Amino acid sequence: MQGANVLTKYLGAIFDLDGVLVDTAKYHYLAWKQLADRLNIPFTKEDNEQLKGVSRVKSLEILLSLGSKNYTENERKQFMDQKNETYVRYISHMDESEILPGVVELLNQLKRKKIKIALGSASKNSGLILKNTKLQDYFDAIVDGNDVSKAKPDPEVFLLGAKKIGIPANQCMVFEDAKAGIEAAKQAGMLAIGVGTQENLPNADILVKNLEEIELSEL
Repeated sequence: MQGANVLTKYLGAIFDLDGVLVDTAKYHYLAWKQLADRLNIPFTKEDNEQLKGVSRVKSLEILLSLGSKNYTENERKQFMDQKNETYVRYISHMDESEILPGVVELLNQLKRKKIKIALGSASKNSGLILKNTKLQDYFDAIVDGNDVSKAKPDPEVFLLGAKKIGIPANQCMVFEDAKAGIEAAKQAGMLAIGVGTQENLPNADILVKNLEEIELSEL
C-alpha cells in the first residue's frame, strides 16, 4: 500500500525488531539451517517463515517436527544454545548498513511528533543488535524475550511495551513482519501494520512493503 497514512491519534509506536528494523532474518535462517543440517533435517527458507516472530523454544519445536527423531529436554536445550551461539556470532558483526529502508526516517518523524516508541521483540539479543546498529537511543522502552514469558501470538510483549511507554493499547500502532506478531497486535487491541506481503500477512490492518511507504499525517 503506497503512501499508507497513519493518523496520529496513535500516541505510541511499537516495533518488532527482526525483519522490521534490521535485516536479521537471514542470520536466524542461517543459524537454524546449520543446526538442521547437523541433525539431517531438511529445512528451507519457506520452512523458516514459520519461525518468524515466535520464541526460540517454539522455533526449535517447529524445526524438529520436520524430522523424525525424538530428543531429550537436555538435547533440546543444547540445540537452542548452539543455534544462539551461531546467531550471536553473525549479529556481532552488524552495523548501521543493515538497518532496513525507511526505518531511521520514520523513527525521526515519530520523535518529532512526540509519539512514544517501544521495541516489542521476541529476540533475547535485541540489546546487542540495537547497540551495533546505533538505534537504541530512539526507544523510550525496550521489551524483548528477556522480559516476557509468553511468545507471540500472545499479546504480552506489546501490552508490556504500551505499559512501559504509558500509552493505552488502543492508541498504539504495531509494526510487524510476522503473522504471529500481527495476531498479537490485534489481540492487544492495537493497529497492526504489516511489513511484508499480503500472502504472509493477510490479517494486517495496513500493509506496506517496507517502512519507506509509511506516511504520518495529522487529523
